[in-house]
Amino acid sequence: MTSHPRSGSVHDRVARLLGGRGWAVWPTLVSIAASGTAAATTLVIARGIGAAAFGRFTLVLSIALIVTVGMLLNLNYVMYQELPRAEPSSRPALVTTALFTTLALGGGLVAAGLLASPLLTVLLGVDVRTLCSALALALSMTVNQLTESFLRGMKRFAFVAGLKLAVAVAYLVTAAYCLLVAGIRDAEIYLVALIVTNVVFAVVAVAGLDVVPRSWSASLARSLLRHGAYMSVIAAGTAVLFGVDVIFLNHWASGSDVGVYSVYNGFPKRLLGVVFTEGIGLVLLPVLATTDKVAALRRIGRVAPAIAAATAAFSFAASVVFFLLLRAEYPYSPGLMALSAVGIGAHTVFNLYFFALSMDGVRGARVFIACLAIGSPAALACQAAFISWWGLTGGLVAFALTNLILVAVVAAAAARVYRPETPAAAGADTLEVER
Repeated sequence: MTSHPRSGSVHDRVARLLGGRGWAVWPTLVSIAASGTAAATTLVIARGIGAAAFGRFTLVLSIALIVTVGMLLNLNYVMYQELPRAEPSSRPALVTTALFTTLALGGGLVAAGLLASPLLTVLLGVDVRTLCSALALALSMTVNQLTESFLRGMKRFAFVAGLKLAVAVAYLVTAAYCLLVAGIRDAEIYLVALIVTNVVFAVVAVAGLDVVPRSWSASLARSLLRHGAYMSVIAAGTAVLFGVDVIFLNHWASGSDVGVYSVYNGFPKRLLGVVFTEGIGLVLLPVLATTDKVAALRRIGRVAPAIAAATAAFSFAASVVFFLLLRAEYPYSPGLMALSAVGIGAHTVFNLYFFALSMDGVRGARVFIACLAIGSPAALACQAAFISWWGLTGGLVAFALTNLILVAVVAAAAARVYRPETPAAAGADTLEVER
């Protein structure tokens, strides 16, 4: 039997394109479907409960995302690296130590937040109920992200993708029932449903793992925390930079404006997250981990304008679809959406630099932290000033400027540190766990 040369050549091209990662195609597609379902659920909730209630939903979520950084301390990132290269006999200790350490950190931060509630409510401009909802959501998101990293670290990609899709569908069905049958318009019930689905995911994920309480190790916990320390600083910095705008807007504008801002800014970022978290998380990150960082960063610098323009155009076009599905409480303005699209395009480039540098171990993390330290003061000043002056419009302008400032700083630093004559890949530090 002879094969057709044309078919063979097509097969070879596909194989080269996948680079031996054909296994990632199905889990990636299912994960994207799960993330898309979750994004669609948020859209359904936004339409059903109205701008003011959705503003409260967004505020709670924004605070929770910031608190999650302190609860998780980037141990999920550590698990992505350590579990695949650990011996099977060592994995129960890794999983148990990471899980119990995270639960202790999370519980401690919840208790500290409740004790400091008189100060925090004034500082954040929220009531105690909102603060409690944010702390509970943060803890549920923390265990969700950690347990997902366990499954992915053990290369159970198909299982974790299927579980994510099942949980996302359950959340969508619950939200649809509450809106269409029960007629509930209070944001609280949808926050509770989100918390429950996060916890269900974590419980099902942990049920299939070897959690051995006696294998918890204080020395291993310290090593794991040191491993993720640099990335935790980055996560904290980016969480504040891209979460404090909602807090500023809640302080200087109305709840309805917060809800509308979430549609203009939040939904495009979620769409971007679907692509980066699922597509890049499974395919591009392993490639970047073994790619020469000098060449990768130079390539990103060359294609950055085209990527920013393409992402901005996609964001602007996609916005027409989800605004058509929303009520009149979310007025569509091409000018505001254009501002949002510019910010999303710059944010995409910022994320590309982040992924490239994060895959260079300690050296890349240090460069990125330095860039955040340089760019953050100007970025935060822009957010505070523009939001206080112009409200919703100011928030969109500030988001775009924040990303443009950070991209400029990171690009300049990358060009200076990662020069062709001194490849960063040679002898770069790695984030090894000390055992």
